[in-house]
Amino acid sequence: MRFIFKVLVLGIIYLFATFSHSQINFKQLRENMIKEQLLARDINDPATLNAMRNVPRHEFVPAKMQPYAYTDNPLSIGMGQTISQPYIVAYMTQILKLKKHHRVLEVGTGSGYQAAILGQIVDSVYTIEIVEVLAITAKNRLSALGYDNIHVKSGDGYLGWPEKGPFDAIIVTAGAEEIPEPLLKQLKEGGSMIIPVGPHNGVRELLLITNKSGKIKTKAVMAVRFVPLTRKDN
Repeated sequence: MRFIFKVLVLGIIYLFATFSHSQINFKQLRENMIKEQLLARDINDPATLNAMRNVPRHEFVPAKMQPYAYTDNPLSIGMGQTISQPYIVAYMTQILKLKKHHRVLEVGTGSGYQAAILGQIVDSVYTIEIVEVLAITAKNRLSALGYDNIHVKSGDGYLGWPEKGPFDAIIVTAGAEEIPEPLLKQLKEGGSMIIPVGPHNGVRELLLITNKSGKIKTKAVMAVRFVPLTRKDN
């Protein structure tokens, strides 16, 4: 019985994977994602939910992965990088309590999906990707999708983007072994940063860092796994 069930499941997965993209209702999959992965948990910020509903996540993954774009998992985008699980993207966005007038720095552009979510909410997003091929691809993708408020560059995200700071919020989408001092210096008074910190190849703590009256406060909010934040000299 177990064998028959396994065969049926594999058959369904195969059929789903062989559908042409025109046969997949991405809008409905996105709505299911909102309902089952976000609203069913603790994502309730209207701006975050609206952004997650409007950004076509399937446009930010390789063509062969598009049928799985709205599943409750991170997905490979090549070059050893991933697009984060939808819930994590939403959680990290919501916790920053973003406002329309905010200027946001993202470290780790990847596919550009997190930047697109931010770009739906705030006036300006500055995002850095150390892998030049990914930076170029993300920049072209975001431009094609009409995001003229998102600025992409290839560089060492550990150093931030000081000439464009200070920032109301900073979001780091790769795991660091320590909190980068340059990023703290670029965080505006009253601003917040969300960053995964911990040993490479292990579980990290997602830290919420706030700058209040010149004092840096740190709070651990969740255990997570992220690809490493790499440096130019690594």
